[in-house]
Amino acid sequence: MPEAAMNDRPKLTARQQQILDLVQAAIERTGAPPTRAEIAAELGFKSANAAEEHLQALARKGVIELVGGTSRGIRLRSDTLRAVNEARNRQFSLPLASLAQLNLPLVGRVAAGSPILAQEHIDQTYTVGAAMFSRTPDYLLRVRGNSMRDAGILDGDLLAVQKTSEAKNGQIVVARLGDDVTVKRLQRTADGVSLLPENPDYQPIVVGAGDAFELEGVAVGLIRTTPLM
Repeated sequence: MPEAAMNDRPKLTARQQQILDLVQAAIERTGAPPTRAEIAAELGFKSANAAEEHLQALARKGVIELVGGTSRGIRLRSDTLRAVNEARNRQFSLPLASLAQLNLPLVGRVAAGSPILAQEHIDQTYTVGAAMFSRTPDYLLRVRGNSMRDAGILDGDLLAVQKTSEAKNGQIVVARLGDDVTVKRLQRTADGVSLLPENPDYQPIVVGAGDAFELEGVAVGLIRTTPLM
């Protein structure tokens, strides 16, 4: 069965595989896919259009999904993620099928001042395949609003979050600022910390020296709950 599944996978050109690897690496590193311009710069293309052509070819082969109207609207299909992880870990075998499953609490609205994983915040528990994510998440957070639209994170999506109080510059994070919990891209500079939206209709949030600010986790994946248009 695994051998047949491998034979059913679409055959990619060397360049297409290179772009797929780049997208996967960007998601693992920052929690979001690269833009067309970033792909072009990384691979030495003269314009972002060349990157777009390769992405369209990957989408036609069913390896990725493209979300229109967003600069980072690239989604690895769940079967692609499984194949990538299987290829990496082919030398290992799971002794129990249950080890490939994760039971993740879904966090709804978070009350001010209380822990994000407090029982009253958990709407339900999802059982999902571990191979869906670049790193193991601790919980799912329901996204509210479209401030991260251009990163492909839409209202109603379930963001997979790994709980941590540390994050790298540029990662998409879940942060607590005062009484609010928000999903934004982290930017650290010599002047301080800002939380950046991925939608021009929203303004960056500048964290003041006296503001109550805490990192709750970093994004490691996404589950879409509404169909792509």
